[in-house]
Order: sequence, then structure tokens, then C-alpha cells
Amino acid sequence: MSLALTNKTIERYFGFLTKLDNISKKKLIAKLTESIEFKEEKEFDLYSLYGAWEDHRDSDEIIKDLIDPRVDKQDIAAF
Repeated sequence: MSLALTNKTIERYFGFLTKLDNISKKKLIAKLTESIEFKEEKEFDLYSLYGAWEDHRDSDEIIKDLIDPRVDKQDIAAF
């Protein structure tokens, strides 16, 4: 999201910024320059997310591995 300023607002900022020392102005210029440089985004390949589950186990073993760690609410001891 970007914020657009009016010329009047920019002039107010500029009036304030002209009072800064030269080192601070240079740092600010560097930061502003970095913020407007175009950074090439890496192309995202949606197909890299697509695929089948690969596993050496059969479906019964996978289901057992999913169910075994579950806690049975009926076996909770009374406090």
C-alpha cells in the first residue's frame, strides 16, 4: 500500500528536513533511494506445490501412524 502526499505536505516535510545535518540528509536519501529501487521478484512456480504423497507405507500403516498418538478422552484419570 502506498501513501500519496500533496505538494503542500511535501513542502512541509521538506521545510523540516532542510534543518537536518548533511550526514542525516545523506542517510535519508540513501533509505529513500533503496525504497524506490525495483527489486526483481523471483518467479513462483505454482506447479512446484503440486504432487502426490510419496511414501513406502501402505494406507493402513499411514492411518495407524496418524491415529496412534491421539489421546482418548475416555481414559483420562480423575483428579
